[in-house]
Amino acid sequence: MTATHPTPTTRFRPRRLVPGIVPAAIIGGLALTSGVALTAASGWLITAASFRPQILTLLAVIVAVRAFGIARPVLRYVERVRSHDAALAALAQDRARVYDRLIPLTPARLGRRGRGDLLAGVVDDLDDVAYAQVRVVVPLVALVITGLAAGLIDAVFLVPAVPVIASAVVATLVVGALDWWIEHRTQAEVVAARARVSDLAAMVTRDGAELTAIGAHEQALTWLDEAQDRLARAVRAQSWGRALGVGFMPLVAVGHAVWMAFVVEPWVLVGFKTPLAALLVLTPIALGEVIGGIPDAVGALARAQGASARLSRVLEQEPAVARADVPPSPEAIGEGRVSSDGDATAPPIEARSVSASWDGTRPALTGADLDVAPGDVVGIVGPNGSGKSTLLAVLARYLDPTSGTYRLGEFDALAEVPADVRTHLAIVDDEVHVFASTLRENLRLARPGASDDDIVRALRLAGLGPLLDAFPAGLDERLGTGGRGVSGGERTRLGIARAILSGRPVMLLDEPVAHLDHPTAVAVLRDLVEAAHGRSVVLVTHRPEGLDDATRVIGLAPGPTIGARLEHTAHVTCDERSVPNPCPVDGSAARSSVNCAATPPGPSPAR
Repeated sequence: MTATHPTPTTRFRPRRLVPGIVPAAIIGGLALTSGVALTAASGWLITAASFRPQILTLLAVIVAVRAFGIARPVLRYVERVRSHDAALAALAQDRARVYDRLIPLTPARLGRRGRGDLLAGVVDDLDDVAYAQVRVVVPLVALVITGLAAGLIDAVFLVPAVPVIASAVVATLVVGALDWWIEHRTQAEVVAARARVSDLAAMVTRDGAELTAIGAHEQALTWLDEAQDRLARAVRAQSWGRALGVGFMPLVAVGHAVWMAFVVEPWVLVGFKTPLAALLVLTPIALGEVIGGIPDAVGALARAQGASARLSRVLEQEPAVARADVPPSPEAIGEGRVSSDGDATAPPIEARSVSASWDGTRPALTGADLDVAPGDVVGIVGPNGSGKSTLLAVLARYLDPTSGTYRLGEFDALAEVPADVRTHLAIVDDEVHVFASTLRENLRLARPGASDDDIVRALRLAGLGPLLDAFPAGLDERLGTGGRGVSGGERTRLGIARAILSGRPVMLLDEPVAHLDHPTAVAVLRDLVEAAHGRSVVLVTHRPEGLDDATRVIGLAPGPTIGARLEHTAHVTCDERSVPNPCPVDGSAARSSVNCAATPPGPSPAR
């Protein structure tokens, strides 16, 4: 069978203008216009008062100053509420869109980044794109509205003053464009340099003992120093744009105020009233509040454009599985398939001549055969690159094979919708996520309709009974951020408890004990086998702990077939008490009831 992939997904385009943001920006423009009018009118009033006129001649301007003073904060408040409401509503919708696109890409198209790191990056990028609506659209629209209003007001008193205001707006846009160009040009380099520093810092702190053991600690610190130097250079290059904007914007306001003074002065000499001259000269100064927000706006624009490009690179990929974006059919969704006595009826698994590739060019698995009878516990071992995780990904419908067949019970699993196939599978890997919520909710996500009794039973079967008994709040105990921390073994058992609670009859485990010490790994896997209760278990691991309890163990190594892998890389031994015949090495061990163990020569290989 040759996998067929869907056509490329529709381009992911972040919203350029969300509904409701333009009216909010207009209100923001009116708020800033009120601020400019307040400054200009106050200048007129102070100057006029110095001539000691009749108070009645000043009442209109006094009322205007009060009106502008009240309107400015009220309008600003309305703008903030409406703009943030629109942006946050769009952000919630965009997150749903992005998560819908990420799910079909998981895990084959997400690269080598950790899932937490990738999700955090996606969330940050979405925030930058959404907040640009408030930080970019509102200031730019406000600048245009305020500039037009200031020009019209000045035109009533002095037409030659209009070009000065227009020049201030144009100069602001020119300086802002230069600022944006510099920040946008260096944005990708800054992000890449910051990611490199983060990766190296994590490596030095996480793997310090291993680096010291092989004498590479000093080299790693040198790499980190070089990455920090590169980041510092990139940040300095980017800061030139911000320095240009922040430094020149006040000069634009003051310079145009001086220019306005020279425009007004000839009219003052021929009898133009001094209070009006003060109003006109102070208008460019009052525009400084609007002008001062442009550097932040263009900086936010550069970040949003970089974030949008990164999101597009991730989300516009083709899924590695055909029809990956099709939801499960209603009849495939259930509240678990476990009988009342806690046992499950697992379908047989049959894979023949399965070959697969993650990137479409280099084979990651070649000619694999696998049979798992209902209730079997099958261990798959082998060195890094032997195709263990690739085989599990094919079984989980995370990756379409390039050739071969895969049947789940009476169904051709490769012809079914992936989401339907996964309703039979519970998947546990080496990075079980603990949500910042209660113990109950951390379990119930696997089966939303589960009762507390079901949850407690799953926890005890997974070996978490003592932990549950030690919690003062029981199932209401909060875990994760802001709550109780869990150890690596507890985290793994939590993932197994979710798999048990789900009621799905086939459990696929990818290196579940990779980060645990030997005694904990043995205890976890023994509890897993005891808790299977009729489920089929396929366990991928590079460690021998707990495999004595498996029905069969298959050893993989780079080669054309599973049989060749067993023959060339493992010494196969057999439990003579189970059967007098030697264990086969042609792959049929996966179809017998023999307790076979593939023991790699030498130390247990790394994954």
